[in-house]
Amino acid sequence: MALLFITTSSREVSGWVQELNKLDPSLDVRVWPHVGNKDEITFVAAWYHEPGIFKKFKNLKCISSLGAGVDHLLSDEDLPSHISLVRIVDTSLVQSMTEYVVWAVLDHYRKMGDYRNLQSKKQWPVKPLPLESRAQNFCVGFMGIGQLGSHIAQKLSLLGFKVCGWSRTPKKIAGVTSFSGAQELDAFLAEARILVCLLPLTHDTKGILNSKLFKKLPKGAYLINVARGELLVEEDVLKALDLKLLSGACFDVFCKEPLPEEHPFWAHPRITITPHISSVTNPKTAAPQLLENYNRSLQNKPLLNLVDRKRGY
Repeated sequence: MALLFITTSSREVSGWVQELNKLDPSLDVRVWPHVGNKDEITFVAAWYHEPGIFKKFKNLKCISSLGAGVDHLLSDEDLPSHISLVRIVDTSLVQSMTEYVVWAVLDHYRKMGDYRNLQSKKQWPVKPLPLESRAQNFCVGFMGIGQLGSHIAQKLSLLGFKVCGWSRTPKKIAGVTSFSGAQELDAFLAEARILVCLLPLTHDTKGILNSKLFKKLPKGAYLINVARGELLVEEDVLKALDLKLLSGACFDVFCKEPLPEEHPFWAHPRITITPHISSVTNPKTAAPQLLENYNRSLQNKPLLNLVDRKRGY
């Protein structure tokens, strides 16, 4: 029996192989396209695979995403229905995402972009730029308060911010006001001076960040998307910035990556972009989880972080 890595992206797998070999030197680990006997493959670790490829392995029991997201797996129309899907939930992933979102929130709240602009002009302000309000009256709203979102929301609450979150079902999180379901979405949006999107990409959430939603935010709200690029209607955010419905935005994910050179986001003065670096799975800390699920699949035991295909995460 063997574990196979399949990826068509630039994600490096050598670190994963090295860490797995440290944990279990006898483990048979293979990297696409060097598969060997296809019938020996029972477990695949994948990231943006070639559609339809999993049908080649008749003894495949489980597929693991190499990250927290699984939309790249579920978008494969030929994905065999009998195969279990799991995802990575890792403390280092949570920590790095927390660092990024806290930075993005504070960068906007403390007007650091305006100070950088003054620096570029060699201008020293007569007095500090005024804040919109005190942190306890300034609401940061999270669309998606699962394991990642709830952790970050609590950290911002500890920094003194008013924090609210919106999810599919009600949540009880210390320091966070919870909204849930379609019936409470508008009330949630009306509170969010900064909107942080951490939603999974599903049929229901694709394109959810659009003109209709932006109009329901407080005028001049700030948008942070660290989930998936396809959640955002890119033309709508440009219109919202022109109409001053949004004061600015910070994006780490995009519909097409790398972001094309001609894309208007690059040069927009009120958009900050980063190259999908907000949170990257660390093989050193996540390899034990991958190995555990591989062994569990061989022993027909319950899997860790099992994906619900109907929900999409």
